[in-house]
Amino acid sequence: MVIRSRTPTRVDFAGGTTDLEAFSSREGGAVVSAAIDRHAYCTLQTTSANDIVIRSQDLEQFVAAAEIRELEFDGNLDLLKAAARALDLPVGLDITVRCDAPPGSGTGSSASIGVALLGLLDWLRSRQCRRSYRLSRFELAEMASRLEQDLGIIGGKQDQYAAALGGFNYMEFSSDGSVVVQPLDLPPSLICDLEKHLVLCYSGQSRLSGSTNLKMISAYQAGDEVVGGALRTVKRVARDMHRALLGGDLYWFADLLNEEWEARRLLAEGVVTDRMAELHETAMAAGAIGAKVCGAGGGGCLLFLSQPDREGAVRRALANADGRIIDFSFDFRGLQVWEAW
Repeated sequence: MVIRSRTPTRVDFAGGTTDLEAFSSREGGAVVSAAIDRHAYCTLQTTSANDIVIRSQDLEQFVAAAEIRELEFDGNLDLLKAAARALDLPVGLDITVRCDAPPGSGTGSSASIGVALLGLLDWLRSRQCRRSYRLSRFELAEMASRLEQDLGIIGGKQDQYAAALGGFNYMEFSSDGSVVVQPLDLPPSLICDLEKHLVLCYSGQSRLSGSTNLKMISAYQAGDEVVGGALRTVKRVARDMHRALLGGDLYWFADLLNEEWEARRLLAEGVVTDRMAELHETAMAAGAIGAKVCGAGGGGCLLFLSQPDREGAVRRALANADGRIIDFSFDFRGLQVWEAW
């Protein structure tokens, strides 16, 4: 049997880092994000033996073991191993994963792969055990987040929920660990305008969100007033962004992107690298009116909102500066699982 799954990655408009447990458990967090059609894919084939093989096409890595319980966490595809061990199916598994987004792009690709694999394994478990019950998308997102925490990965929950659910979402993360997701029902005209005028650019610098997040959270926990104040601004901007999108006010949306940019620069040294600052200056000079660091920063992608009908100039300027433009549309389907040909 061969089955496949896919999940979207995401662009985060505001609020990232406030979904980390160290902050949300004290003050609560808020995030606005949208899923995009740069997908993570998983393919699974059952085998007659009980062995397991996991391959990453992007990283050109693979792991293998005689059975799932023999998988060891050694820094090589650990999140995928954890997903396989969590569901512990009594069959042989040959798993291949890849993602459309560049590794370290700040678009939540690792979480998307984790949710895609868990969805795949849960689908297979329901077939193998001949039961109708399957985990909900919320349960899969929560499980994927918990696996990262168990592995000591410093990250929040927004990426897993965006991958599982798709669409535009306003999320709140409460001090008790609960997550409330409000899907944003935006008019088609606004969605089309956003797809037309948003420009996603990869800086060429891969980043490790865990190390950047550790700097931010360590400073916050140590009582750094600048970092604490910046995180509260990021959270407030997310709440305002929610209102701006529901009101269809893209000029306010642009101002909030810029406010988030300035607050995020205060969270840790290196959140905005020299290369990212260069691309920011290039895009703004060419006609962008808003800019956002994707994810934790320190490399990865930048998201720009252009002036009306100026996105072509922004794209050309970034490309001439050796930025990599990543075309995308929004994804409203979230996790998909299907039996393959």
